[in-house]
Amino acid sequence: MRIPYFQVNAFTRIPYGGNPAGVCPLKEWLPEKVMQEIAAENNLAETAFFVAESSGYLLRWFTPAAEVDLCGHATVASAHVLWAELHGAGKATEGSRLRFQTRSGELAAHKRSDLIELDFPSRPPQPCQAPHALLQGLGRKPREVLRARDYLALYDSQAEVAALRPDMEQLASLDALGIIATARGTDADFVSRFFAPKVGVPEDPATGSSHSTLIPFWAGRLNKMEMFARQISKRGGEFHCRLDGERVRIGGHAVTYCRGEIEVPVE
Repeated sequence: MRIPYFQVNAFTRIPYGGNPAGVCPLKEWLPEKVMQEIAAENNLAETAFFVAESSGYLLRWFTPAAEVDLCGHATVASAHVLWAELHGAGKATEGSRLRFQTRSGELAAHKRSDLIELDFPSRPPQPCQAPHALLQGLGRKPREVLRARDYLALYDSQAEVAALRPDMEQLASLDALGIIATARGTDADFVSRFFAPKVGVPEDPATGSSHSTLIPFWAGRLNKMEMFARQISKRGGEFHCRLDGERVRIGGHAVTYCRGEIEVPVE
C-alpha cells in the first residue's frame, strides 16, 4: 500500500531553513505501531498524520520515539499541504480556516496574508525549583527557571542562549517533554532554543508548541501583546506571535521541500 508523503519546512521562508516535518494525508488511520515506525524511519523532529472528518481533520504527531500532545511546526506543515498541495491548492484566501481535532483539543490554522497562523492553547509557566539535572544539563545557570509542560530557563542575553552546549543525557532524565532556553533578542522581541532528547529530538530547529509558553511569558515581561520571535537553532525559525486571552496565535511561513509516496507493508 502506498500513501502520499510531503516534507515541509515550517516557520521559514527559505528552502533549507526552519523545521522539517513529514506530512502523511490518510484516508483512514494506520495502526499506531506503523505510524511510529514511519516517524522513526523519517527521522525528523515530527511526522504528522491526518484524516478528514465532517468538521475538519483529525491530526496526530509523532517524533522518532513517541507520539506527542502538541506540535506547532507539523501543524503549520499540515495546513500548508492542505492549502498548497491538495484539494485547496491555489484556493486559500485571506481568512481561510482549517480545524484540527487533536490530543490538545481543537486547534485551528488561519490564512493571514502569506502567513499560516495557528490558534493554540496558552500555557503560562510558573516559577519552580530548578532540578540539578537541568542546571547540569544546560551548563550555564539561568536567571530564573519556570515550568509549564516544559521547563523554561531564562537567560540575561541572546549570546548566552546561543552559547549553550547542553548535556543531552542529563536533560533526557528530566520529567518534562522539553527544555526551553530563552532571552530578550537583539533583532527580535525574544529568542529561544528548544531541547527534547527525552522524545528523540536533541535540539528542535523551530518549535511551535514551546511558544504556547513563551508568548504568555514574554507578553507579561515586555508588556506587549504582539511580538516577533526567533528560534536561534542552526536552521533558524521566525515566529509572529500574539497573545489572545487564554489562546496564543503563532504565525509562520512554510516551504514544500519534497513530494512523494511511502510504501507501507500490508500485514
